[in-house]
Amino acid sequence: EPQNEKKDYENAIKYYSEALELNPSNAIYYSNRSLAYLRTECYGYALADATKALEIDKNYIKGYYRRATSNMALGKFKAALKDYETVVRVRPNDKDARMKYQECNKIVKQKAFERAIASDETKKSVVDSLDIENMTIEDDYVGPKLEDGKVTLKFMNEMMDWFKDQKKLHRKCAYQILVQVKDVLSKLPSLVEITLKETEKITICGDTHGQYYDLLNIFKLNGLPSETNPYLFNGDFVDRGSFSVEVILTLFGFKLLYPDNFHLLRGNHETDNMNQMYGFEGEVKAKYTAQMFQLFSEVFQWLPLAQCINNKVLVMHGGLFSEDGVTLENLRKIDRNRQPPDSGPMCDLLWSDPQPQNGRSISKRGVSCQFGPDVTERFLEQNKLDFIVRSHEVKAEGYEVTHSGKCITVFSAPNYCDQMGNKGAYIHLRGSDLKPEFHQFTAVPHPNVKPMAYANTLMQLGMM
Repeated sequence: EPQNEKKDYENAIKYYSEALELNPSNAIYYSNRSLAYLRTECYGYALADATKALEIDKNYIKGYYRRATSNMALGKFKAALKDYETVVRVRPNDKDARMKYQECNKIVKQKAFERAIASDETKKSVVDSLDIENMTIEDDYVGPKLEDGKVTLKFMNEMMDWFKDQKKLHRKCAYQILVQVKDVLSKLPSLVEITLKETEKITICGDTHGQYYDLLNIFKLNGLPSETNPYLFNGDFVDRGSFSVEVILTLFGFKLLYPDNFHLLRGNHETDNMNQMYGFEGEVKAKYTAQMFQLFSEVFQWLPLAQCINNKVLVMHGGLFSEDGVTLENLRKIDRNRQPPDSGPMCDLLWSDPQPQNGRSISKRGVSCQFGPDVTERFLEQNKLDFIVRSHEVKAEGYEVTHSGKCITVFSAPNYCDQMGNKGAYIHLRGSDLKPEFHQFTAVPHPNVKPMAYANTLMQLGMM
């Protein structure tokens, strides 16, 4: 039975919050609560607590580490570098501090370099520098191959079994899938609209986060995707779990096999900053090459941002918007082929979270906002919708219904990160009544590769 670490952190947060009420000038309590927030992905709160600890005691070294980790998690690398710099200055002989400083400095330099290239208007696609047709598949490779360059059901079944045995798809096949799926995704609108007939149903899955063996279990429980068994996967296919390459190639394969009945939306983890921190970039580099990661990044930028079902149900990864008045027409018009901006509708769709109280609050994550039931109500009314389905947050039961049934969360990575003890869930929606029907499942065993095995060392260390 997985120990439920989420509960432990929640208890720790409660304990330190009570302690701080009695003793509001204790830097150590703030720093410890900051760590508990980091562990539960509340990076915004973690940042605030670390800052508070440092206001109380500017010599408190752990405070700088906590704040740096929070900033790293938010992709604010320059701010993080400043704190690592401070520690190195105060402790010139601390090897660990110097290592962290150098690691962070490397990222800041890499980012600057990437920005310089990106502003060079003629940004070329990786595809232009690849000669995929002429890549040879060695004789000793006995794994799955596309059939005449096409994905077939036979290929998909072979690939899923091959991955299950922890074997690697030939790079030529991986590139073929990526090039073709980029072409398919780039033709889709930012808001995909589908119609379910009376007799049809669709299965909506939430975050899968590189948990390949749990993905196979979903297909075992609910049937393989097909023209008569459509799926929608609601973002965050990669990062954290250490089988992200297997998950994403399987999902992309099904997208090619059933382009009209298998749907993928972008999550906040289908982005460069997150992939750099939480393992996907490292995993692709370990299993393939940096060049292939670049192509994944290009493909991710073409993933649609939201999906509307029968003009009544809106699905997105994160949630609703930092301001009122956003319409479906606004969503259709989003120019999505980019890394998400720091604010605005595209950022909100990937990052926001619901909250129980009315109005909006600063996000616990430090990105986008939290939105209340009144915000949901007004948005649905203006756009003549019934409810929204989103993912993005671990839920003990795998799903949660809030805002009087108008906001539904679904999360499909059970025992998330091998430590949360949560169930996973998926939703059936039928064309006849569009009433959500929840199906829960528990984690299955996987080979002994730890979550975050490929993550940036600073993320692994910063959590200690």
